Amino acid sequence: MSMDYKKIYEEWLSNPYFDADTKKELESIRDNENEIKERFYADLEFGTAGLRGIIGAGINRMNIYVVRRATQGLANYIKKQGGENKGVAIAYDSRRMSPEFSEEAALCLAANGIKAYRFESLRPTPELSYAVRHLGCIAGINVTASHNPPEYNGYKVYWEDGAQITPPHDTGIMSEVKAITDLSTCKTMDKEEAIKAGLFVTIGKEVDDDYIAELKKLVIHQDCIDKYGKDIKIVYTPLHGTGNIPARRVLKEIGFENVYVVPEQELPDGEFPTVSYPNPEAAEAFELALKLAKEKDADLVLATDPDADRLGVYVKDTKSGEYITLTGNMSGCLLAEYEISQKLATEGSLPEDGALIKTIVTSNLADEIAKGYNIKLIEVLTGFKYIGQQILNFETTGKGTYLFGFEESYGCLIGTHARDKDAIVATMALCEAAAYYKSQGKTLWDAMLDMYEKYGYCIDAIQSVSLKGIEGLAKIQEIMNTLRENTPAKIGKYEVLSARDYKKDTIKNLATGEVTTTGLPNSNVLYYDMSDSAWLCVRPSGTEPKVKFYYGVKGTSLEDAQKLSKELGEEVLAMINKML
Repeated sequence: MSMDYKKIYEEWLSNPYFDADTKKELESIRDNENEIKERFYADLEFGTAGLRGIIGAGINRMNIYVVRRATQGLANYIKKQGGENKGVAIAYDSRRMSPEFSEEAALCLAANGIKAYRFESLRPTPELSYAVRHLGCIAGINVTASHNPPEYNGYKVYWEDGAQITPPHDTGIMSEVKAITDLSTCKTMDKEEAIKAGLFVTIGKEVDDDYIAELKKLVIHQDCIDKYGKDIKIVYTPLHGTGNIPARRVLKEIGFENVYVVPEQELPDGEFPTVSYPNPEAAEAFELALKLAKEKDADLVLATDPDADRLGVYVKDTKSGEYITLTGNMSGCLLAEYEISQKLATEGSLPEDGALIKTIVTSNLADEIAKGYNIKLIEVLTGFKYIGQQILNFETTGKGTYLFGFEESYGCLIGTHARDKDAIVATMALCEAAAYYKSQGKTLWDAMLDMYEKYGYCIDAIQSVSLKGIEGLAKIQEIMNTLRENTPAKIGKYEVLSARDYKKDTIKNLATGEVTTTGLPNSNVLYYDMSDSAWLCVRPSGTEPKVKFYYGVKGTSLEDAQKLSKELGEEVLAMINKML
């Protein structure tokens, strides 16, 4: 690493292209060598999903100049693909600078002669995915950093099928963005002029109405909602994000009358004042919701993350009176079982080519469900865009019918109106499932236990290590290399039967030494199939400075599986600590 970062820093201070506020912010760090280095040592990487970084001035930060560069690269790629007449849909969330960044992107597209359809105010990610196809766009941009802390923002790119970009478009766009070395060459134009020219169009109500109408078509048991919708009590929190209006609207329109919203978390707020980390996977995100649930004696407690593509769930166990958290694996399997069983019950049969899609780090309970219904199970790399890619493949080949798709991190999709995970439709379906099971005299927790009884007690968990900064990235790489070069023979009490290396595209049978291919695209992920149906998967996070260890076990009862899971978790932690 050279002293170049100082040169770029000085360039930002002297070049008239950069605005006064940017310069003032940069002047204030003049004596902080490390801060200058962190902001200017490299470009904020336009990765496979787009950008995500800390808001601030500098090439390694999220700001209007970095957003403009990303958009100029996207515009150049769209022109090479001959898609400039189709337009681009743009949505944004409740974060700091989201309205500004989304407007900046729209004006850059307009200056390139590409029509931008920008939502009038914040919207959920799945609605953006829907809007891309609904409006016949070539691409979509979503300004969001999902559940990252408040100092972050991000920029995700979608292609015309409504899914986040996958090969070859991701690498194509990445290289166009990389090719822009002089930020001042990125185009922009005056907003009034862009509107006059018909290149800056504001969208809202019409897309909202059509999106909600699509969701309502997916209800299977309206009869059960009509009967029990007024009895079921639901506590909901949008965690200061985009879910509030659409989630409440769809529940109200299908007939749920008792929806209590957590007042302190109802309104959009990019500072996320009630949580340190607005992630429905974190227990603290539910503190206020659970308090309200106890007051109202709620049946289920739901939280959507700030961009409303992921749903966290607690359900009431009537026997103990306790609220039990469902992991993403549990809620995903519960919804898969509900949607597939009820499709079978109401239609009499399932499509011959029906498929359930999951990611490689998602519960093996999904495999058991697929076996139970004799449908195809498709495994894809981590990232919902790969599930979207499968749906596109079904459409283009005419082979394959999408029944359900989900990943362990609380994301699933019912229907194919969107091509990204959709917490609004998941909220609707879970409440519908609660009404249906109530008609059978059961709670959602009873349904979960029935499912374990039917398919086996598969329990899954995750341990992760955060390693920040430049040194952190090197350490993460080192952990991956150590494991890649020394496959463990045993992990805890489990024998490692086979080792998959998705980077080398190999699956090695440890007993015979036989090597086969994974059949999936190249990815820095290691996976161990172990004795007694246990497994472990290691991958660096794509969005945070973390390395994640996913694992699963199968027990003879819920208690047994929980005990085995806890033991394996401790072994995994010990393994990590050895490597640190």
